[in-house]
Amino acid sequence: MTRILKIEVQSMKVDCKVTSRFAHTVMTTKALNKANVSQEVSFEVELPKTSFITNFSMSIDGKTYTGVVKEKEQAKQQYQKAVSSGQTAGLVKASGRKMEKFSVTVNVAADSSVIFILTHEELLERHFGKYELMIRVKPKQLIQHFEIVADIYEPQGIAFVEAYGTFITNELLPLVEKTVTDKKAHVSFSPTLDQQRKCTECDGTLIDGDFFIKYDVNRAHDIGDIQIVNGYFVHFFAPANLPRVPKMVVFVIDNSYSMVGNKMAQTKEALVTILGELPEEDYFAIIVFSTTFVVWRPHLSKATPENVKAAQEYVKTIEVIAGTELHDAVMHGVKMLYEEQRNNTAPKNMVLMIILLTDGEPNTYPRTLPEIQENIRHTIDGNITLFSLAFGNDANYGFLDTLSKQNNGLVRRIYEDSDAPLQLKGFYEEVSSPLLSDVQFHYPDNTVNSLTRSHFKQLFNGSEIMVAGRLNDLNEIDNFAIEVFAQGFENNFELKGQANTQKWETIFPDEEYIFGDFTERLWAYLTIQELLDKKDKGTPEEKGNATDEALRLSLKYNFVTPLTSMVVTKPEDETKNDMFIADKLTEEERGKVQKYVDGDPHFIIELPDQNDALCFNIDDKPGTIFNLVRDPLTGIVVNGQTIGDKKVIPGNKMHTYFGRFGIIHEKFGIRLMVSTKEILVSEKGKQAKFFWTDTATVKGPNMDLQVVKDRSLTVTLRNSVKFLIILHKVWQKHPYHQDYLGFYTLDSHLFSSNVHGLLGQFYHGLEFEVSEPFPGKDPNKPDAIMFVKEHELVVTRGWQKDFRQDVKNGEKVPCWFIHNNGTGLLDGVHTDYIVSGLFKTI
Repeated sequence: MTRILKIEVQSMKVDCKVTSRFAHTVMTTKALNKANVSQEVSFEVELPKTSFITNFSMSIDGKTYTGVVKEKEQAKQQYQKAVSSGQTAGLVKASGRKMEKFSVTVNVAADSSVIFILTHEELLERHFGKYELMIRVKPKQLIQHFEIVADIYEPQGIAFVEAYGTFITNELLPLVEKTVTDKKAHVSFSPTLDQQRKCTECDGTLIDGDFFIKYDVNRAHDIGDIQIVNGYFVHFFAPANLPRVPKMVVFVIDNSYSMVGNKMAQTKEALVTILGELPEEDYFAIIVFSTTFVVWRPHLSKATPENVKAAQEYVKTIEVIAGTELHDAVMHGVKMLYEEQRNNTAPKNMVLMIILLTDGEPNTYPRTLPEIQENIRHTIDGNITLFSLAFGNDANYGFLDTLSKQNNGLVRRIYEDSDAPLQLKGFYEEVSSPLLSDVQFHYPDNTVNSLTRSHFKQLFNGSEIMVAGRLNDLNEIDNFAIEVFAQGFENNFELKGQANTQKWETIFPDEEYIFGDFTERLWAYLTIQELLDKKDKGTPEEKGNATDEALRLSLKYNFVTPLTSMVVTKPEDETKNDMFIADKLTEEERGKVQKYVDGDPHFIIELPDQNDALCFNIDDKPGTIFNLVRDPLTGIVVNGQTIGDKKVIPGNKMHTYFGRFGIIHEKFGIRLMVSTKEILVSEKGKQAKFFWTDTATVKGPNMDLQVVKDRSLTVTLRNSVKFLIILHKVWQKHPYHQDYLGFYTLDSHLFSSNVHGLLGQFYHGLEFEVSEPFPGKDPNKPDAIMFVKEHELVVTRGWQKDFRQDVKNGEKVPCWFIHNNGTGLLDGVHTDYIVSGLFKTI
């Protein structure tokens, strides 16, 4: 079979309108199938994580198919029903650092075209004195008509506009056209077909990267800018020329074993730089924590050159050791800040903050995570801002997110890359220069409702505060007086002012610069974001109310948020409609891509870059031992041994399952045997035994174990990965079946590039393509041709179960099933992975 690639993208346009920081972007692509047979056409774009998809449609042969936003659980049920009935379904949830991917593939008849239109909206936040609009463009081919157009309208007046692209050469630079007047800016970029070429005779395109538009507005030392449109108002507050407020900051740094290597080196590099940039009027302290915590000095130090130099030398000596005891370290940081206040050793009105960096979760203290959060929240009592840095995918982002929100701060994920020190430094720079603290906005009594947050712990240099709401009576806008109270550098800060009450046609004279009731949508966007924050903290009732209201607004305004999904029905033929779902992941959900084996034994490989999953079974006689993971660089090996049914019904197939796993960490002399009956641990000659009837947490110098009675075992190898083994309990008197185990890798990205094995070979991704589905042997499960590893395989659309969240029933995961023991997908054949013993390393 040969692949048909006669798909021509005829046009691609990105049209963005920004009105008062609220961006409305429409991405339109037209593609033509020039082949003489029908084939699939793909639409793939990447959007900023902060944006919400609001609409998607595709037009084929004059008929338009539009996505519908539904409650996530309802969409999920519809999706699973489609999968189980044999329809092709796709779940879009891939995500990167700043962007997340949206893609759909649809079958298009010969000589026919399709038009894809995607709309998304976002509120641009001010960072470092700029608003940033980021457009990712990766067309992957030359395009006859390619265009980026952005129109910006800011009633405050535009201070400056920058426009550039990471892919723009000197030859393309003149094509970036920019026009700026008092309140308007127009930016466009539209290269011809020849200008897009990498070279004169090339078909390759230069258009591959990110296009940025950055700007700021004019502002004065006043109450800010208030805009009222159709009963909704938004208040922008970032007064100019304020002096920074000195701060007292405690750096609480994780130096547990899991920080070994690059993480610790990069943290130390960033911290040395950050300390060197502390203003001399600031005070600081350093606490490092593992199983216990160590304080650099017993009291905060003024950021004099001598103290900074001494601190930098100390930071260079930090080494990794033991576990992760976060609670006591943070509590001691709070105590140090309060002592400075009581002793009056530092000037009054200083901003108090803690900056916490960790790559894991608390694991050495006999408190639950909610208890740790509550203790810290109660002790801080709203007086200190706590910022968290979650280093890598293993950090418990959800725990840190809630901890920070409860204490007026925020969490930021630091990605494990060579630029991690720049990420750390960049985050610190955002919060290092407070201008005001305890900022409170007062609006006239009985004049407003549905107000977003109006009390803020700090205003930082280069940022902006936004408050939005509704007016009770449009006739009262002439009396819409506003007061702002805050703590400034030396004394209280107080401003009073009158709202700008210009009419709609006065503020927005040019209709092309606006998109409907933008202030109402801006209010809804801001309200949903705040409700999503509230649903992670507060009482159960408060969390429930916030979730319900956020869902109601998401559905009303057609936003794809973490509570909703967009369901798109794809036209295929007269008998069935295929569909796909676009999801919005939370930051906690991102990065949790797993490879695992569970069941008969069912292997499933989730591949986020492909927005899909592959699965295969391995059939062999009971007692066979397979190598699942082998990484010669980290010294980690995982083998699994199969068991069979108690007895086989005559004429039926013998089912096999995994009944024992052997985990080896050669560098630390660890051997761990897990069966359906017991758990045996051996570390450098020392041995221990546990049973599934136990609930236990064991902390060792090189490995942590957590047993949940009759449910699961979590194995955390120091400086390395985490495995989850699930126990599937079967009725003891069942005549045929018996207990078996499932195996999940929770952080496969930490393995080296040399990792291999039945599962290990897929830990760093896999490229494949799938042809148009066609009827298979099972009428409910279509087949297709898969192109993978230079093979063409007939694969079947089906699903396997993921039991991580629901041990009893599992969650259906759709996948392409590879037949014949994974032949063609695996390197070699399945028998190549058979080993002679549970602890054999080759």
